[in-house]
Amino acid sequence: MRKLFLFFFFPLIFIVLAEAQSPQVDVLRVDGAISPPVAQYIERGIESAEDHNAVACIIELDTPGGVDTSMRDIVQHIVNAKIPVIVYVSPAGARAASAGTFITMAAHIAAMAPNTAIGAAHPVMAGGMEIPEDMEEKIVNDAAAYIKSTAQSKGRNVEWAERAIRESASATATEAVELNIVDLIASDTEELLSLIEGREVKLIDGTRVVLNTENAVLNYNRMNWAETFLLTLADPNVCSILFIIGLIGIAAEIFHPGMMIPGILGGVCLLLSLYGLTVLPVNIAGILLIVLAIGLFVAEIFTPTFGVLTAGGVASLIFGSMILFSGRVFEVSLGPIIGLAIICGLFFFFLMGMVLRAQIGRKAMYGEESIVGKIAEVKTVLNPKGMCLFEGERWEATSEEGRIEKGEEVVITRISGLKLTVKKKEEK
Repeated sequence: MRKLFLFFFFPLIFIVLAEAQSPQVDVLRVDGAISPPVAQYIERGIESAEDHNAVACIIELDTPGGVDTSMRDIVQHIVNAKIPVIVYVSPAGARAASAGTFITMAAHIAAMAPNTAIGAAHPVMAGGMEIPEDMEEKIVNDAAAYIKSTAQSKGRNVEWAERAIRESASATATEAVELNIVDLIASDTEELLSLIEGREVKLIDGTRVVLNTENAVLNYNRMNWAETFLLTLADPNVCSILFIIGLIGIAAEIFHPGMMIPGILGGVCLLLSLYGLTVLPVNIAGILLIVLAIGLFVAEIFTPTFGVLTAGGVASLIFGSMILFSGRVFEVSLGPIIGLAIICGLFFFFLMGMVLRAQIGRKAMYGEESIVGKIAEVKTVLNPKGMCLFEGERWEATSEEGRIEKGEEVVITRISGLKLTVKKKEEK
């Protein structure tokens, strides 16, 4: 029995011990814009790889660019890492544009998959606005100095790095290797491990590390739930929708106190949207247009224009969302925004119709005998026509005695349909 046990279980024990002794390489995956949650993820991933003595950390990168401060945080984490960090632009068809160029050039080893691209790192003003000439020169010079320093420290092509900033130069994977922008081309992660086997890497403290990766075990370190949640909030589409819903909910609670649910939902959505609005490049004009849209929707309820204000609100909401975040990196998808704008417009138009029908119904209930002789308040100057307020309702009114100023009390002398005829209240 003992021999049978050893026969079956000894090979399993041997395999477990062999895997435990195999070198480990941690793999992080960045697919999308560079933002604060991504920087937090990279920091945690590198620290985790250091803590369990991984021989290296690979960052699989595909990005159109992103936030400058987050890019610089990632570069610092890579440069100061205690283990080699390899940036691998992948899969085929991926790119390391703008901020991704800085991150790739900061790596101890930079690699690209076939049919990938790198470059086009010219700075863009947050909000997509044109940078004033004097400020642009300062920003470009600062970015150029930063990428030149990074490229020089890693022995890469400093001249091309500067051109990527000043001229938005780009390169394919093949060109990048020929120009000494990156170190090698690998079709997949397994091939990458084989190609970097035995390479010597110098860390920030001067330590030289010879990579032992050919038979390494890959440990994929994904984003945790908190990082995924924050990354979702930092998505331009999610952030803009939460912001719009939040404003609508707050407006509903202000104009109809006591409803509770819209106010609570609006408050939660608005607070969640503030995270994205604080970490992403925001255009203030976009925020103002969205706020204006909500104002127009609310105004439609209280001053029915039979859809004119609603149409203006829909247009303002769409245009505001389109310019809420900057340029190509943080674009808002038009489909969801147009859909939400149309739903909001239909909702407020329907609500306006309900309010209008209720007012007409209430006014129709009044007979001439129940209104004549009652007191109303002038809401807009009667000269001779204007608006009066009677029992909480606005009525069209005509003065029998010429001009009557706003705020004065008048006596109703006649009613014709939904129009009143009034005269000044006699003072006793």
